[in-house]
Amino acid sequence: MAQLPDLKPDCAACAALCCVVFAFDRSESFAIDKAAGEVCPNLDGCGRCRVFDDRDRLGFHGCISYDCHGAGQVVTQEVFTGRSWRDDAALTERMGAALSVLRQVHEHLLLLETAGNLPLETVERDRLSELKTSLAPEVPWTETSLQDFPLESTIREVRAFLIGLRRHVAGHASVRS
Repeated sequence: MAQLPDLKPDCAACAALCCVVFAFDRSESFAIDKAAGEVCPNLDGCGRCRVFDDRDRLGFHGCISYDCHGAGQVVTQEVFTGRSWRDDAALTERMGAALSVLRQVHEHLLLLETAGNLPLETVERDRLSELKTSLAPEVPWTETSLQDFPLESTIREVRAFLIGLRRHVAGHASVRS
């Protein structure tokens, strides 16, 4: 299995993908409407949020709670080798598609990493390793490999595996008082 990617966001190594590729509706999470592929009006010319320190007060709670789990920098630096929508607007949709898949991959890697802290049996550890390998292949992700990745079936497999681990935590959930 390849080394797991860093599952923490590094906004400085990203092209502000979350501020561009996602749509959001005016709600308690976002103070404005923004279409997918539209640059957030709060994004400055250097790729930084103009309202970062005031996001909560200004109604951008969704920006505070969003976490790409490190997918943004992988898409920007590895999949697109440092190129971005800023250099070529035609990359916006392609980068968004890659981010959509890779974020879910990273999300499920994070779940599996957490599951690895449980007192798993050997067969469970082996399955955990297999699932991690499918989500973190030895060969770096490319646009094509992300497009071809069987995301839905892999997510189903991860979820089924995690559900099968309930017995490791079932007794601990009722301890809260």
